[in-house]
Amino acid sequence: MSTSEEYRGKRIVIRFDGARCVHARNCVLQAPTVFRANVVGPWIDPDAMDADELAAVARACPSGAIQYERLDGAAAEAPPLVNTIRVRENGPLEIRADLRIAGEEPRLRATLCRCGHSAHKPYCDGAHATACFAASGEARTQDSAPLAVRNGALTITPAENGPLLVSGPVEITTGTGRTILRTDKCALCRCGQSRNKPYCDGSHKAVGFTS
Repeated sequence: MSTSEEYRGKRIVIRFDGARCVHARNCVLQAPTVFRANVVGPWIDPDAMDADELAAVARACPSGAIQYERLDGAAAEAPPLVNTIRVRENGPLEIRADLRIAGEEPRLRATLCRCGHSAHKPYCDGAHATACFAASGEARTQDSAPLAVRNGALTITPAENGPLLVSGPVEITTGTGRTILRTDKCALCRCGQSRNKPYCDGSHKAVGFTS
């Protein structure tokens, strides 16, 4: 069953994919006249806000559940100048990059599970909250040299029953924005059991993690 919805306005199209949504609520807080929570029937009205402002709200959606297309000739969303993976406190990995995930179509935003409980792996589905997942979003800073290139394609391959294998230039940051590692290759925990979060330490094997 499709979880995608499309709402066409005069200057902009808003697309919403419920399977990607992690209920960050940026949309209903920043644009309540557009994203009308708790209504029956169509709940997104793209014409209720200036198209430029609405595009900015869409770009703030961390999971990429909200996408937009301009109908008025304005620029589409562009890849970031710096690829980032933000480690959310007690929550998922928030990624902004020119992303290639598990062979899917390129995307610019995603939230990936690191608690091990999502029913929609590798994506977060909010299960960390009900599972009472506890993991700091303020990991220690490691010595790392500045990247020669900070943007471009970032590939994330979920290893079978194992970590997220990251390939490409990226800065890993804490939830508050402090850079903890600059790298072009690493393995990130997604079983929720690593003692060196957000990085994999092989714990997935000991706990019998299945993806």
